[in-house]
Amino acid sequence: ENIVFSTFYILIFIIAVPGNALALWAFFHQDSTSPSKVFLRHLSIADISYILILPMRIVYHISDSHWPLGHVICQLSGFLFYLNMYCSLYLMSLISLDRFLAVVLPLTSQSVRKAKYANVAVGILWGTVIVSMSPTLFSKNVTNNSTGICNKLYLEKTSSTALVSTIVAFVIPLTTIMVSYILILLKLRKVKQQVERPVKDKAIKMIILIVLNFLVAFVPYHVSRVIYIEIQSHGNMTATSHESLRRANKITSALTCVSGILDPVMYFFLNQAYRNKLFQ
Repeated sequence: ENIVFSTFYILIFIIAVPGNALALWAFFHQDSTSPSKVFLRHLSIADISYILILPMRIVYHISDSHWPLGHVICQLSGFLFYLNMYCSLYLMSLISLDRFLAVVLPLTSQSVRKAKYANVAVGILWGTVIVSMSPTLFSKNVTNNSTGICNKLYLEKTSSTALVSTIVAFVIPLTTIMVSYILILLKLRKVKQQVERPVKDKAIKMIILIVLNFLVAFVPYHVSRVIYIEIQSHGNMTATSHESLRRANKITSALTCVSGILDPVMYFFLNQAYRNKLFQ
């Protein structure tokens, strides 16, 4: 199990770092003149931060599920991993909302779709997620020094509020993305003019990539997580059931890292500067 997890994280790290580092370079060498550029820039920050936490998980699994780095690094690793994961998730929903405004309400939304408002929205997002994930930093019993266990890497210790917060944290971006894309697709069905064809093609590519990202990286984790928390809270389960749930929680948490590979593909289709840097 540990060999599989460590190999998976190493592969994700090797593949995702170059694509996200290039994205970060490209986005910081262009002016953030539109909301989509602001959101893509911050998504690349969240993704690279997310991927750079993976060596902590690699160390844990290479050490045969023993945590050798102490409780402070344990807390920080859990906090930073899930902070950047949820920022990435919500930034994708903001990109979807921005596409909805651009495609469905192009004239009405002109006064709202400005870079300065996008920066405010992103600032509020980072602040909200930091506050929401801060209990990960300050809760006790994160590390058992005698056994070298770090429960924060996979949030194996649950609380009474964890079920509600997990559902709410996922339902908001999921609803935003699905409603935005349904309305965009309904609008695009009416597009007949050849001149508007590139807009339609770009929107459809983005819909496919973000929905694929959600289905592969985030839906399995949150479904598994809700089941894990619900059954853990009742406490009456066999050792086999507990082990199966624990393994599913770890596997689906690992799958969220696939987002770090899929996002650079989205950057390629959505951002000219990223394509130019890639082809240089």
